[in-house]
Amino acid sequence: MATYAIGDVQGCLQSLLSLLDRIDFDRARDRLWFVGDLVNRGPDSLGVLRLIRDLADCAVTVLGNHDLHLLAVAHDPTRRQKRGDTLREVLAAPDRSALLEWLRHRPLYHRDPALGFCMVHAGLPRQWSTVEVSALAHELESVLRGESFVSFLRMMYGDGPDDWDAGLPPDDRLRYLTNCFTRMRYCRTDGRLELKTKVGLTTPTPGLLPWFMLADRTRGPDTILFGHWSTLRLTREQEHKYNVIPLDTGAVWGGALTALRLEDGMRISVPGSRKSPRPLD
Repeated sequence: MATYAIGDVQGCLQSLLSLLDRIDFDRARDRLWFVGDLVNRGPDSLGVLRLIRDLADCAVTVLGNHDLHLLAVAHDPTRRQKRGDTLREVLAAPDRSALLEWLRHRPLYHRDPALGFCMVHAGLPRQWSTVEVSALAHELESVLRGESFVSFLRMMYGDGPDDWDAGLPPDDRLRYLTNCFTRMRYCRTDGRLELKTKVGLTTPTPGLLPWFMLADRTRGPDTILFGHWSTLRLTREQEHKYNVIPLDTGAVWGGALTALRLEDGMRISVPGSRKSPRPLD
């Protein structure tokens, strides 16, 4: 039995099928973790959703910002698709309702203490402990799975508030949680979120640090797996130092789709789609 964590698929069905073939995936034996952003920008989001949903207990996926965007577009008639979105086939599919209901019930955070890994789409604020992360993810998941989820989808967009306070008003609190779990990359040196900058570490970003490099970050026992940041490349030394492993290798932007075997750290990649590289949002 092996457990493979896979980077942002974003509708690249053929790349995912090639990757599963490369790792000789056997659903009776192996398990798959997906870091979110199953859909959008790639050529076959519908096929990706159907495939991963059909894997049932063989796969776990956390929600990404593009997955939440699909839910918002599907359930809020005032929410328009963005330029470059490739969600129309999902929205027109005969099994649309079943797929969206399944997606709405995916977690924001996944942890396996026995393996020593946890997984989130984007990042975690510096002050949250492992116990707090689990509780706050559950809080957001409960809203998304509840009767008022459409109201949540309408108010989740926006860049503020930029810092955590347990006493935040309900809507601000949920928006902050959403931005951390699904959108964060850089923070200001005092820990406040900065959600506009998308460049990698080779580009100077005065006054900003990647969320995992903040000096006062709470360090849990697990290595954090995350996606969302296609321009980010870390050395193995950096991964070890900060106890993180980024898995978004830009499959939808002409890069690769990557799987990490959690038991021994082996990485396997296949070519992504043939789109020209461009920043993610």
